[in-house]
Amino acid sequence: MNPWTNFFVVAAGASATLAGLVFVALSVNIGRILQFSHLPARAAGTMGALILILVCSLATLVPQPRLALGIEILVFGLGGWWLKIFSARHQLTAEAKYQRPKIETLLEIGGGQLQVLPFIAGGIILMSRHPLGLYLVAGGCIAIFICSVASAWILLVEILR
Repeated sequence: MNPWTNFFVVAAGASATLAGLVFVALSVNIGRILQFSHLPARAAGTMGALILILVCSLATLVPQPRLALGIEILVFGLGGWWLKIFSARHQLTAEAKYQRPKIETLLEIGGGQLQVLPFIAGGIILMSRHPLGLYLVAGGCIAIFICSVASAWILLVEILR
């Protein structure tokens, strides 16, 4: 784990910071966000994904066998996946209700899945005690950061247009 320590320390701090930003965006724009049935689910999925980075990063910093770490990351990843499925269902409903472009819905759903599936795969691979799983978790962290910044922008700025 030693080579990964710096990455996961930074990931934990950055995810907590970005989760705080999303929380502020929700607080400031809650009235406007609640006017659209899909945005609370999107916000929940975004917050859940950032918390997924946080808890997985913290788990990697605890000295433990790879099997235990793999189980933890798999369980956390499945929880994050459930939130993304919940959000996707609302995105599909909103597409018809608000006549949103299909590409927006596909990007939101596809991006949501690409964020959390590396954690599930990484957890499974780590359970076999293979270090490759950490690369998948790291890739998932990067995907979540990219998509969460976009969601934070939508919830903070685009919602006001």
